[in-house]
Amino acid sequence: MPKMKTHRGAAKRFKRTGTGKISRMRKGKQHILTKKTTKRKRKLRQRTLVAPADEKRLKQLLPNS
Repeated sequence: MPKMKTHRGAAKRFKRTGTGKISRMRKGKQHILTKKTTKRKRKLRQRTLVAPADEKRLKQLLPNS
């Protein structure tokens, strides 16, 4: 059986936490930042966990991480 390959696009966007869950960056921090409050932009810097519905699919894309 061949090796399992990591999906490189997913590897750049997601990473595993110490407990094995998958974290991601929040959306909305790329452009049109002038109308967003400082508090809102500060919250967008923090990572968050992927929804449980998507976690199974992402674990298949990231077998070695």
